[in-house]
Amino acid sequence: MFVKFFYALKESGLPVSIKEYLTLMEALKAGCSNYSVDDFYYLSRSVFVKDETKLDKFDRVFGKTFEGIEFIADDETAEIPEEWLKKMAELYLTPEEMEEIQSLGDWDEIMETLKKRLEEQEKRHQGGNKWIGTAGKSPFGAYGYNPEGVRIGQKEGRHGRAFKVWDKREYKNLDDSVELGTRNIKVALKKLRQFARQGEASELDLDGTIRSTAHNGFLDIKMVPERHNAVKVLIFFDVGGSMDPYIKLCEELFSAARTEFKHLEFFYFHNCLYERVWKDNVRRHNETTPTMDVLHKYPHDYKIIFVGDASMSPYEITYPGGSVEHWNEEAGDVWMKRVTNIYQKAVWLNPVPEEHWQYSQSIQLLKELMDNRMYPLNLGGIDQAVKALR
Repeated sequence: MFVKFFYALKESGLPVSIKEYLTLMEALKAGCSNYSVDDFYYLSRSVFVKDETKLDKFDRVFGKTFEGIEFIADDETAEIPEEWLKKMAELYLTPEEMEEIQSLGDWDEIMETLKKRLEEQEKRHQGGNKWIGTAGKSPFGAYGYNPEGVRIGQKEGRHGRAFKVWDKREYKNLDDSVELGTRNIKVALKKLRQFARQGEASELDLDGTIRSTAHNGFLDIKMVPERHNAVKVLIFFDVGGSMDPYIKLCEELFSAARTEFKHLEFFYFHNCLYERVWKDNVRRHNETTPTMDVLHKYPHDYKIIFVGDASMSPYEITYPGGSVEHWNEEAGDVWMKRVTNIYQKAVWLNPVPEEHWQYSQSIQLLKELMDNRMYPLNLGGIDQAVKALR
């Protein structure tokens, strides 16, 4: 099993060696993992991963290799996993029962009610339809159901109804070294290239040398700068939440763009563009870049590409404070208009199949803000986007 794991890591491109494998075996013999799959995960990760950019690749190999395997201690007692207990507290309703539950009201009314609940509530609640709690029909809490509300203390979405989420979530950086599933993405991006000679004269100009030599009567070598792709691209990647199923697709696009464009800059955001973006998802709570600084730093000749599913509560686009992660002083549509006003060449690539766009109000809103320059994240859509960016 462990040998298979070691070879899987090597095949994935991780720089692992026999020495590290033997170190892991010694640690296991010493009882460092304590029969726990979590302990073994952290132990093996500390042995094999020396660069944090390789963590995501390691996680994928680990999950594939040890899927469905559990380590059981020698004694016969076993604790019930905490996750199972949490699941027992979830509220499950039939579609008919869901239709009977009415929304509390609009954005302002829900947020004002939440403020009052926070001031009045003194203890934990489960069930019910008023207080902040679990497995209830209140607009506030976790593992319950309400047509609209604020999700608090729940690992992930269940019904896709919450318009604000008050939880700290961790996202992973995209791996720009991922092998492309198809060369066609690169082929489509090549159509955006515009070559120009830049830098020092380091390349032989054969035609110029022949012409000058013939004219002067002696060998006259001429040099010219190398030709480079002069197109400048700025990509904003939506990460986390509903974008998780599209990580591989986004990594393929990212990898292709890295190889095609010398002048490429990227930033991450979540759901909609607001007053700050970031470069590293691990440090996104501490190290961010003001969006206004980005707009000032990169001139108007940059070509802008947004990559995201545009799937969110409409409040996140149209209302101050609508962000699911923080209180944004200005609505998302204000920032989107600033971008499109500065950069005439801007597109949005959406991994959601185009036939489903009509059912999402947020997708329609962002498509309108992009002047209908939203295209599906497939080969045909990339080709359309490239034509719009020329």
